[in-house]
Amino acid sequence: MKTLDEFQAVYHLPLSELILRAAGVHQAHRGHNDIQRCALLSIKTGGCPEDCKYCSQSAHYDSPVGREPLLTVDEVREKAEQAKASGATRFCMGAAWRAPKDGPDFDRVIDMVRVVRGLGMEACVTLGMLTDDQARRLKDADLTAYNHNLDTSRRFYPEVITTRKYDDRLDTLRAVAKAGISVCSGGIVGMGETVDDRLMMLAELAQLETQPESVPINCLMPQSGTPLQMATDVDSIEIVRLIATARIAFPKARVRLSAGRDRMSRELQILCFLAGADSVFYGDKLLTAPNPTSTDDAALFRSMGLPEPGLAAV
Repeated sequence: MKTLDEFQAVYHLPLSELILRAAGVHQAHRGHNDIQRCALLSIKTGGCPEDCKYCSQSAHYDSPVGREPLLTVDEVREKAEQAKASGATRFCMGAAWRAPKDGPDFDRVIDMVRVVRGLGMEACVTLGMLTDDQARRLKDADLTAYNHNLDTSRRFYPEVITTRKYDDRLDTLRAVAKAGISVCSGGIVGMGETVDDRLMMLAELAQLETQPESVPINCLMPQSGTPLQMATDVDSIEIVRLIATARIAFPKARVRLSAGRDRMSRELQILCFLAGADSVFYGDKLLTAPNPTSTDDAALFRSMGLPEPGLAAV
């Protein structure tokens, strides 16, 4: 699938047919019992110059999130070791930057990547916009993946972010792919966009020369002090349909059920897994937002008959 028409045709199938088709694709390429547990750590919090209307780390808004400096390599090593002990196989690190500057801080992130990889875990970072040279240096450090979400469609993007352009996002994805790093890119639902906006975002990803190996689907978690703090929840069936459509469009990718799981029922999460989601963030916190506890997730996986990871908190 490449075009909006093709995505619409799949998305609007009768629900049972859509889920069964997505489940078949999923089973053919990976299997329903393979759900990756990932951990996410904010390595530099707050003070971001971007004006993303959903983000409590933006310096443009009066949110409760304060500024915290870049963590040390030892602090990251400790968190990564805890994550591995809890059953996570991928460790993701996020810094509230528009774009990293070459120098000591970027050098430190390079060291963090090496530490995580040295523990035998996949390493993913999201640092903002990258140059070709920065992408190459991250690749030399053996970075597994780079996260840079498109967030929404090209047409709706200016309603959410004005401090950068949509093509800036795509340029970074191309730099990452050119360096040989896996692309992790998806979107956020619940910002006031239409269903077609969500599908156009998936179509943009499908048209990349190097398609993403990871497609996170985030549900907006309204943050105090941001322009979207009063946003309403997305209909749960729309989430399931988007997950299933992404699974069919990207059969070999991880479709990640990311932010917003703490607002989902156990039954909705299980339906998303049936529709093709095969990755979650594991641990009590996502950057600055809450997440289901490790104990809750262990109970969820146990109810699904899946292997239970350790219960240590991330």
